[in-house]
Amino acid sequence: MSAPGRNYWRSLEELALQLMAASMALGGLSACGPEPNPRQLLPYVEQAPGIVPGRSRYYATATTQDGYATGVLVAHQMARPVKVEGNPDHPASLGGASAIMQATILTLYDPRRAQSIVGNGQIDTWESFITALYERRDRLLARGGDGLRLLTGNITSPSLAAQIAALQQQFPAMRRHQWEPLHRDNEFAASQHAFGRPVERVLDVGAADVIFAVESDLISAVPGWLAYARQFAARRRPDETGGQMSRVYAIESTPTLIGAKADHRLPMRPQEILDGMRHLAAAVGAGPQEWAQSQTKDASWLAAAAQDLMQHKGRALVHAGREQPVEVHLLADAINGALGAFGKTIRPIEPVAVAPIPHQQSLQELVADITAGRVDTLLMLETNPLYSTPVDLDFSGALKRVPLSVSLALYADETAEASTWLVPSTHEYEVWSDARAFDGTVTIQQPQVRRLYGGHSAQELLAVLLADTSPDDYALVRGYWQQEAQQKGRGNFEAFWNESLRSGIVNGSAAAPVTAAPKSDIAAGLPPTVPAETAITVLFRPDPLVWDGRFADNAWLLEMPPNGHSVRAPFFVLPGQAPDCITLPLGFGRRAGGLGADVGFDAYPLRSIGSPWQTKAALSKTGDMLRLATTQGHDRVAGRDLIHEGTLAEYQKNPRFLEQQRNEESLYPSYSYLRYAWAMAIDLNSCIGCQACVVACQAENNVPVVGKDQVLAGRVMHWLRIDRYYSGSPDNPGIAFEPMPCMHCENAPCEVVCPVHATVHDHEGLNLMVYNRCVGTRFCSNNCPYKVRRFNFFDYTLKNDRQAESWNPEVSVRGRGVMEKCTYCIQRIRTTQVDAHREDRPVRDGQIQTACQQSCPTQAIIFGNRNDPSSAVARRKASPLDYVLLEELNTRPRTSYSALIRNPNPAIESEKA
Repeated sequence: MSAPGRNYWRSLEELALQLMAASMALGGLSACGPEPNPRQLLPYVEQAPGIVPGRSRYYATATTQDGYATGVLVAHQMARPVKVEGNPDHPASLGGASAIMQATILTLYDPRRAQSIVGNGQIDTWESFITALYERRDRLLARGGDGLRLLTGNITSPSLAAQIAALQQQFPAMRRHQWEPLHRDNEFAASQHAFGRPVERVLDVGAADVIFAVESDLISAVPGWLAYARQFAARRRPDETGGQMSRVYAIESTPTLIGAKADHRLPMRPQEILDGMRHLAAAVGAGPQEWAQSQTKDASWLAAAAQDLMQHKGRALVHAGREQPVEVHLLADAINGALGAFGKTIRPIEPVAVAPIPHQQSLQELVADITAGRVDTLLMLETNPLYSTPVDLDFSGALKRVPLSVSLALYADETAEASTWLVPSTHEYEVWSDARAFDGTVTIQQPQVRRLYGGHSAQELLAVLLADTSPDDYALVRGYWQQEAQQKGRGNFEAFWNESLRSGIVNGSAAAPVTAAPKSDIAAGLPPTVPAETAITVLFRPDPLVWDGRFADNAWLLEMPPNGHSVRAPFFVLPGQAPDCITLPLGFGRRAGGLGADVGFDAYPLRSIGSPWQTKAALSKTGDMLRLATTQGHDRVAGRDLIHEGTLAEYQKNPRFLEQQRNEESLYPSYSYLRYAWAMAIDLNSCIGCQACVVACQAENNVPVVGKDQVLAGRVMHWLRIDRYYSGSPDNPGIAFEPMPCMHCENAPCEVVCPVHATVHDHEGLNLMVYNRCVGTRFCSNNCPYKVRRFNFFDYTLKNDRQAESWNPEVSVRGRGVMEKCTYCIQRIRTTQVDAHREDRPVRDGQIQTACQQSCPTQAIIFGNRNDPSSAVARRKASPLDYVLLEELNTRPRTSYSALIRNPNPAIESEKA
């Protein structure tokens, strides 16, 4: 981009036209054929075959997090990628899409991405970089690679792993190091001790009748969590499972999503968790009996849980989160072994990541070698160690000692600014690559658009070291799989390649289970119990949306509701937090990069190499005050019966115990919806509060980001919010999540107060907004009892830096002074109706999916025609658990909810009584 001057705005306009042309040229690559050579592309003058204005085309690829792939389908409008959906055929997605996955489309177009190669602080060229790297390469070859180091995150890409192996052959003394801030070292260290080798554990949550979660991220953050959440939710719907449900226990210091869904939950300090796991192990016969005799305040609770687990041998599992110490993971393996979980609810496989070196040890060795002067060339591939490494390693000081450091980065982050060379990285939707999912399944990633800001991939950078001066990522990836097909005798390679691109998975690539059982004496070597300390413990946890900081530049994620050194930070009192425990989210307080710079505070300075997940601390008041901007609260409509809940025993005794007596009487004549009556049903048993639906709605409907000051003023624009409610004691409350879209009331209070008829009802029961009529009185918002209407106090779309190419062209972009709200994705309804009319048939059940419904990993949302008694939504609404919010107001909402049912252990409940 040109520097400010007389031609500045003209250059911006030219850049925008170039980006649009590039998007149109390569955005619509066929998923069942190879990419055309860019040199053979023609201008987009005539309509390309297969592209119909207003009709989306979908192309399969994958997005990665911590190296693990999740399959997605990218929707294109006029050859522009505008929306991300889950790939129903991919084992890690099953059609669901997380908030982070949805937000990748915004990162793709982000103008703050690194756009120029920088060498020694000056903008430079790719040719100059290759020249500098080649000069160093000749010296490295002469020394056999001595002094050459690679620093990467987890690598699951088969083609990239092959390149690293080829590099190792050319440079035998080269070493590769790994660093993921949210590593799983403790899990792999435990499996090394328990099984004699590191293994991954693939879970079958759907087969588990009893789940014991130990500060677990099972349905929120582990590789494959979308699939696990789907399986989990399927066992929590008593009206669909013959009146049966799984039972969930949770012990944790920080509230988690699975803890919120648990039937029994105990807040515990970290030391109490270890003691509790020892007690549980002894109770199931996986540890010495003296552990069961120890004084544990929750002994009866743990004994009841242990008995429940033992009664469900082969149909139970214990899962510990990545933050738990090695001892807890060892105890979890021992308990799972005693329960017969391996081979049934847990399937061990070989590690998916290439060479799973312990990350902390690897990073320590790298810093030690740099300090000793044994490193003169360091290539860092899409990792930001300067921001995220433990403070006692002083990576910043070590990096200054490296004569040649190269940072391949999507943004000009902290590490990139301190490196000799910054090479802009490609976005994963701009490049050919491949990656494995949590179960080993490979997806070949294909570009969705031509590179918007230049950029280069990790494969291209390593190809330069392998003496390829003109690397081609397509040729590199295709060449690897062509060689692999020959080795495995796949036969017709073109058919294999095209099918792999079309479906988004490489058939037969999933990892086979390994024969592994934990040693019988796992618990024998554990250290003796240490009395619990009463000092304040600081817990380091990933932020559920910005993760370890890599997504801190994404505005959609920043504005989502979150669920010896010192830091100054505000504190938020959260019900259910363990006593004497403070949880600090990682990923904020960035000092460089894009939108995420200077947002929040940086907790990494408190994190040490010896205590990556928790540390002791002293807490003192500063006397300062800071207003906290939050988009998720509690009791928005206080004193109302908004969450209907009961127990499985009550449901089994009388399925209609929560049935709502609805008043359908009215003084006015009713309106008959003759053909279609669109409606939505939301299952509170399935909703886990993951926010995927909120971001999906934002991406689909061009919902703007407003910024912190507007959030503080209560001017959030999300059409769909997730309300969180607490019940019971603040120390250990029950937690419920309730998605809140527009209710589309048949007796809508908003319609009768609008003086210009900007909000109206249509013949299919939809509550619509006519934007051109709206004059901004906001009477409708005042009269809405559900508070789901949003007003544009400013022209937020002009204030946003979001690129125009990323807007959904099927949805109007609203301006200042206009009210807006959920429309049940009317654009999707109308498109499907046109298709049905062309084929002279009614709309089929399930053919229309709203954006929130399509992204939901647990299938908590159902949408369809209420007039069709065989439709899924009509069957859900016929359930005795179905109810509507604020029924006494007689608004007759089209959106209803299934009551929340929990499955408590009678032994624990009787003790409470």
